[in-house]
Amino acid sequence: MDNKFCHNLKTARQSCGFTQKQAAEQLSVTESCYANWEQGRTEPNVDMLRKLGKIFNISLDDLINDDL
Repeated sequence: MDNKFCHNLKTARQSCGFTQKQAAEQLSVTESCYANWEQGRTEPNVDMLRKLGKIFNISLDDLINDDL
């Protein structure tokens, strides 16, 4: 993923008032796994992208392409 996704993921999480730990718990992943997505070290799979959209109430297009 590119830096835009990482930035949007962090912004979406913060605007929902979640910590990384809380977001990870919602997704049933470890906190370090979630943190790696925000830092661009790894990428979530398509199923996780859908879950991210649901928990943050954001479209995948906005999450991946737009500037939040």
